[in-house]
Amino acid sequence: MTYRESARTTTRRIPGAVVPVARRIRGVLLAGLRAVGTRIARSPGRPVRPQDRAGLGKTHGAVPAGVTVFDDDVPAVTRLDPALLSALRRAATAAADGGVELCVNSGWRSPEYQSRLLREAVAKYGSAAAAARWVATPETSIHVAGKAVDIGPPASASWLSEHGADYGLCRVYRNEPWHFELRPEAIEHGCPPLYADPSHDPRLRR
Repeated sequence: MTYRESARTTTRRIPGAVVPVARRIRGVLLAGLRAVGTRIARSPGRPVRPQDRAGLGKTHGAVPAGVTVFDDDVPAVTRLDPALLSALRRAATAAADGGVELCVNSGWRSPEYQSRLLREAVAKYGSAAAAARWVATPETSIHVAGKAVDIGPPASASWLSEHGADYGLCRVYRNEPWHFELRPEAIEHGCPPLYADPSHDPRLRR
């Protein structure tokens, strides 16, 4: 037997001995990666995974496309403060006469739904402080209290911004032209000055 033949014989024997060990090593590595992935997916600052969104649909405040202030089967609308909803419907009736439809992009939200939005905002903007410019905590959210509504499309929000004071409906934040709240005094005195964004609103600093 030559040196070359001996080397080939030795090479043929190695896979049989090494493969079981390699498989065990691969199994350990994969298990470790799965564990790390699970910890990352559950970290507070990451977006909520689709499977974690179960049960946070319409009954928690999610709004299907095309919902208006007159939809009585959507909790985001029907669980708004009654005075706010009444003012919105009066304004929407007037808007419709001019060919404008006031759609609801967001209204009442459950605390769980608000928490989800806040986690996603932190992940998107990189910190709780930056997210606070757009999303309040469940404890302070005006949406959770049922006293705020986001109106769309932009042309409809613009109409309400121009005419809303006649119905006691006012924009509140400069960076959110879609966000409206009830200010009954606006009917006589006009809407109050805008906050730059929600982080400047003293109601949200509790």
